[in-house]
Amino acid sequence: MKMGNYSAVTEFLLVGLSQYPELQHFLFVLCLIMYKIILLGNSLLIIITILDPRLHTPMYFFLGNLSFLDICYTSSFIPPMLVMFMSERISISFLGCALQMVISLGLGSTECVLLAVMAYDRYVAICNPLRYPIIMNKVLYMHLAAWSWAIGYMNSLVQTAMAMVLPFCGNNVIDHLTCEILALLKLVCSDISMNVLIMTVASIIILVVPLLLIFVSYIFILSSILRIDSAEGRKKDFSTCSAHLTVVILFYGLALFMYTKPKSNNTKVSDEIIGLSYGVITPMLNPIIYSLRNKEVKEALKKVLKRHLHLTKI
Repeated sequence: MKMGNYSAVTEFLLVGLSQYPELQHFLFVLCLIMYKIILLGNSLLIIITILDPRLHTPMYFFLGNLSFLDICYTSSFIPPMLVMFMSERISISFLGCALQMVISLGLGSTECVLLAVMAYDRYVAICNPLRYPIIMNKVLYMHLAAWSWAIGYMNSLVQTAMAMVLPFCGNNVIDHLTCEILALLKLVCSDISMNVLIMTVASIIILVVPLLLIFVSYIFILSSILRIDSAEGRKKDFSTCSAHLTVVILFYGLALFMYTKPKSNNTKVSDEIIGLSYGVITPMLNPIIYSLRNKEVKEALKKVLKRHLHLTKI
């Protein structure tokens, strides 16, 4: 293969559901509504964690990070996808594809690590309540959040850089709705064994290790809760971590279903819709889950809404 063919690709064509225009119109309306809910719900959660002094704790600091992450993650692919659904433009530049991949993969990786950090926070709060303010001090929780973002983006930058330097030999049609790394690697016409190795190692570090840490943390948490004598005390402690546990089950449960589901040409459309749902449903439900299952968030939300209604009357 001549070297000139290796640099022929300057843009990619995203043809995920381009053969189903009626479905695209339906998904446009649905994704637009869900994106607005994501922006409203997560923005509101960030605002109340900033405005309410009672929520100036490590748990809500991490929750604010999670909400900001969800806004950025969905904003990296939903607006371009909406444009693609309603126009003939299905192309994305080479750099645009790389940027989308860096952002989405980085934020997805960060969320895995951040969920483990949030589980550790709940472990310290429930298993060592007297030492919690000392252990989970401002320096530590700021560093934990910063390292979550750093680890996520280090993984993303390495994997994206390794993928984008490979020769595509003029093949630029991505059979996907977004620039997803697995779909992109199918276009490569050289050996990708090193990429697969790095992705496998990264998956163990970014996915499996945090999940194991979450699992171990909740074993200790449940053990500590069951040792509490009063039913009211058990209920109070469990309510502080039930929202996080629900989010973890939703995040990893959908991921497990998506990646273990058998794939074939006959299920291509459903696979695309399931993949899209995974990227949208979790960020949309996170603020709802934390609002419904957390008394402090509900009270802060009522306070903010009451203040807003008072100002509008004035």
